[in-house]
Amino acid sequence: MALNATAEAVRAFRERLGLPGLVDVHTHFMPERVLGKVWDYFDAVGPLTGVAWPITYRHEEERRVALLREFGVRAFTAMLYPHKPQMAAWLNSWSAGFAARTPDCLHTATFFPEESAAAYVRQAVEAGARIFKAHLQVGGYDPGDELLDPVWGTLAEAGIPIVVHCGSGPVPGKHTGPGPISAVLARHPGLALVVAHMGMPEYGEFLDLAERYERVRLDTTMAFTDFAERFGPFPASELGRLADLGDRILLGTDFPNIPYPYEHQLAALERLGLGDDWLRAVCHDNGARLFGLD
Repeated sequence: MALNATAEAVRAFRERLGLPGLVDVHTHFMPERVLGKVWDYFDAVGPLTGVAWPITYRHEEERRVALLREFGVRAFTAMLYPHKPQMAAWLNSWSAGFAARTPDCLHTATFFPEESAAAYVRQAVEAGARIFKAHLQVGGYDPGDELLDPVWGTLAEAGIPIVVHCGSGPVPGKHTGPGPISAVLARHPGLALVVAHMGMPEYGEFLDLAERYERVRLDTTMAFTDFAERFGPFPASELGRLADLGDRILLGTDFPNIPYPYEHQLAALERLGLGDDWLRAVCHDNGARLFGLD
């Protein structure tokens, strides 16, 4: 679909629901050479997993920001993550600058299990970070690493949400699945954890965590789409719990790294049939409340 048609489709969705905009908690902005390597990975992911993954929004940074604004996204994130030590602090410095020049981006930060993590996470919090990102699959680390215990403690104390890719999709990692992150929650039950991708494909187990811990949320990133349903279908038996947890579900899309137009994520949520009130909460109200946008 042409970009202007996508903007029109998203506008029609917002207007039908009476939304002032969208709050997308899972969008990716990072240094250009890092993003280029991410795109290289997705370009090669077909041979690795048997699934082609074309990047729909492969544009320069300025154009990607403009597109989100055209789509009516009033707040978004710069989900970035290190894959090795001595990288996170540099990413945080870049992200702080990006947030400063992009006021509708929620200042995002990240970390890696290393001796310096506690200090630079505290520094990011003091600098105004509003959301953090951790990617257990790409980073290949155990969230229960003792080097991260003060990090989780700082984030829990500050009440800052942390989006964690902890589900095993699309390819399992050594420390993915509900077990490792559940151990972290047992030690830090006040952690404002946002489970990325609805915990795909372990949906039920991550819904269990949201029922057990009142500050656990899940983001919709790629879940329910035609693409994701091919390899990680959401079980129809869990729709009732998804409806009941409607105040704990947040819109996420994975823009720009998605193999379909932006509006398909919205259409996928709508066809769940959980009602307009649920859609309003997920696509705007829950995120607006979490980040104090109103």
